[in-house]
Amino acid sequence: MKKLRIWAMNLSKKSKLFRECARKGMYILKRTKYVITGCNKKIDEKTILFSCFNGKSYTCSPKAIYEYMLTDEKYKDYKFIWFFNDVKKYEFLNKNANTKVVLNKSKEYTKYLQIAKYWIFNFKIADYIKPKKEQVFLQCWHGTPLKRLGCDLTHFDNQLNTSKEMKKRYKIEAEKFSYFISPSKYCTEKFISAWNLKEIGKENIIIEKGYPRNDFLFKYTKEDVTRIKQKILGENITDKKIILYAPTYRANQHKSGVGYVYKEEADFTKMREKLGKDYIILFRPHYFVANAFDFEKYKGFVYNVSDIDDINELYIISDILITDYSSVFFDYANLKRPMIFYMYDLEYYRDESNGFYFDVEKELPGKIVKTDDDLINEILRVTKDFKYDERYKKFNDKYNYLDDGNASKRVIEEVIK
Repeated sequence: MKKLRIWAMNLSKKSKLFRECARKGMYILKRTKYVITGCNKKIDEKTILFSCFNGKSYTCSPKAIYEYMLTDEKYKDYKFIWFFNDVKKYEFLNKNANTKVVLNKSKEYTKYLQIAKYWIFNFKIADYIKPKKEQVFLQCWHGTPLKRLGCDLTHFDNQLNTSKEMKKRYKIEAEKFSYFISPSKYCTEKFISAWNLKEIGKENIIIEKGYPRNDFLFKYTKEDVTRIKQKILGENITDKKIILYAPTYRANQHKSGVGYVYKEEADFTKMREKLGKDYIILFRPHYFVANAFDFEKYKGFVYNVSDIDDINELYIISDILITDYSSVFFDYANLKRPMIFYMYDLEYYRDESNGFYFDVEKELPGKIVKTDDDLINEILRVTKDFKYDERYKKFNDKYNYLDDGNASKRVIEEVIK
């Protein structure tokens, strides 16, 4: 069976006709089964489904909205269903009022998809899964975009989708949305164009009320910081400065049969030599990265935080953020702490890969560096001489002006009237 799947995948990359026929056949089979099993199921007006990254984690805006609803008496008689790939890991949620954890892609999962009034997700769902007319799908998405998305992509090199195929799939997805969260006017414009919402008459589904995912950044406590440091560092808690390094994945670092891999562009050996006395690094590679990084080699200096679900926990304990093209910097900017942009492949990423929505050299609230030496020097500089300057303030005024700790409340009150 595995060999057959690999054969079909390889043929799909080579033959557009085979790919289209295979997808259409699978769609018809799955869609027919989904419709038939759900046609007689009545919608439960007070059941809400939550899922992040298709069952991978407990985080982002679905988590923030859910945790707000737990605190509001208005929703005390609602039933909350979470889908996860690893049910045991998230069994603790069953202790919360009216909450049930369900295995992703199980029969129970399908049942709740068919009867729940509300879906609150932050990812694109399978084509064959479509909400009924009475159901409400709130698309939270998972970040403010720097890189172009969907129908806005100017470069497209995916072997399993042509540009036309990809845009068609985005349209299929967009037709499912009842609401789409936006944290700013900028995001509203990009989401409308990326999903081509105007063409399908859905440009008015945007809820521009701030990002629920960032509420925690305005409400965390000193106890939260201590608790998270203990969870990640254990007995190694020190007064050293904490650097969060969160690069994005590289589409040009893909190996057939392996997936996305991390090419060690940051010289951790040199960084340990220059910074090890006063700093530690929390390294969070993008979840697309499939192969293991050798953390043992840098034990005590570089910590693996790729398995921490909620990146907000890493934000609040970090003194400095190092990133590149990941959307993490938009969220982190709410903390008004120093950021450094390690963009050693800026020209390639901007001109030959995804492309950007704005000029990073003019707008980013931190310095762009391209070499290890410049990166180390900038870390030392911002440690001593960081200021929340006018450029940083202008950035927040454009991208984060609606974030204030209460976005979850505003969003869910718009969805459940």
